[in-house]
Amino acid sequence: MVRLERPANLIRAATQHAERVYAVAQGATPAPDIEELSSSWQRSTNSVDPVDSSAPRILTAGELKDSREPLGKLISTAQEELDRLYKVVREAGYTVLFCDSAGVAIEHRGEQTEASDFEYWGTWLGGVWAEEIEGTNGIGTCITEERPVTVHRTQHFRSRHMNLSCSGAPIFGVDGRLLAVLDVSAIDPLRSERAHALTGALTVTSARAIEERFFREHFSQDWIIAIAPPGPDASGILLAVDGDQRVVGANRVARRSLLLDDRGLQAGVSLWTIFERDLELFRRKEKADIATRLVIAGSRESRSALVTPPMQPFADWRNAANAALHARPRLDVIGTLGTMAPAPQAHGGLSPPAMRRVRGYVDAHLGVSIDLATLAGVAGVSIHHFARGFKQSVGVTPHHYLTQKRVERAQDLLAHTDLSLSEIAYAVGFSDQSHLARHFRQMLGITPGQFRWAQR
Repeated sequence: MVRLERPANLIRAATQHAERVYAVAQGATPAPDIEELSSSWQRSTNSVDPVDSSAPRILTAGELKDSREPLGKLISTAQEELDRLYKVVREAGYTVLFCDSAGVAIEHRGEQTEASDFEYWGTWLGGVWAEEIEGTNGIGTCITEERPVTVHRTQHFRSRHMNLSCSGAPIFGVDGRLLAVLDVSAIDPLRSERAHALTGALTVTSARAIEERFFREHFSQDWIIAIAPPGPDASGILLAVDGDQRVVGANRVARRSLLLDDRGLQAGVSLWTIFERDLELFRRKEKADIATRLVIAGSRESRSALVTPPMQPFADWRNAANAALHARPRLDVIGTLGTMAPAPQAHGGLSPPAMRRVRGYVDAHLGVSIDLATLAGVAGVSIHHFARGFKQSVGVTPHHYLTQKRVERAQDLLAHTDLSLSEIAYAVGFSDQSHLARHFRQMLGITPGQFRWAQR
């Protein structure tokens, strides 16, 4: 790694980059490679100068110690995954950064012989990468948007970072809130976007493994139920269940998909309000994981699951090994098992009149926020009955249906109007144009800008 000089051609490139940034921030249609990050560019103009050439801040030893202290347990949990990830990306010239929710690199992996170069670019222990300080980047933007973010070279907001490629993935705590970000970064002006894209998936996989280890360690004295994700790119559900078969812990995915929150968990939620009762599951004497299928309450749809009994105490010399074995990630194992297709229902899904009301309401209100409770009210049923009945009737979840309808409406506006991408995003109910671009690409395989260009 070398420190790049700033001859006239690089200064000119930096100026052109800044002009591009300001144009997008002022509402110009972004290039396809910027669409998903355009909202970040717009946010960054509020506090960051794209042509500022100053180096990212590196914390002092004392400041770094203060930043590390609150996350000491998480840092310890992450060690094995950090080593594993670095072993994979090391030869490609990457450094691995483990950052807190303020964007401070509190742990890292990198070539010590290149420490001065990494520090110069800020991709080292103590580097501060908050979006409001450094503009669009894989760490800070991941924190702001709470999703995996890959930023390649000129997709960065600051021209100083135009040779940086980084991929950040969020790590959520046992309460579902963002705790940290795992990032891999490299400085290479010749690195292609395709070559860098591979690191995004690696980073997400490692971040999910750290998150699962941390959850399992926290709830080591409870039963842990790991439920297969609905698809290859989705995250799985983790539930902690006490001896009375009450759910006492739930990861972020479980909280969102099962409508669980701190208040409900503290009050005590029976596992059997979510799944059909299995009288034998918690009576088994196995000390090892139990592979099973859990049937969703009120339906015949089931999910692959792996149930881990509470950690058993051993003699002191075995405790550490036992704890490490108990906390190892399992979601990647059951993730390949998928889910069973819904079995035929005795009473089918929602009634035709209810479905007509729901479809009509969605079509009329795409531009505003629509929640599950509202749609259930339109259908005249409970939230849980609505979610199951809707999927039986339509074949997809209400959330997927809403997203699909919004993308379809966006297609129509892209083809037949001159509205900007931001205006279209708001018109069809997305929070911003990055949100639109992300779902548009996921469903159609191209960006909104590419779709509009093809219609001309």
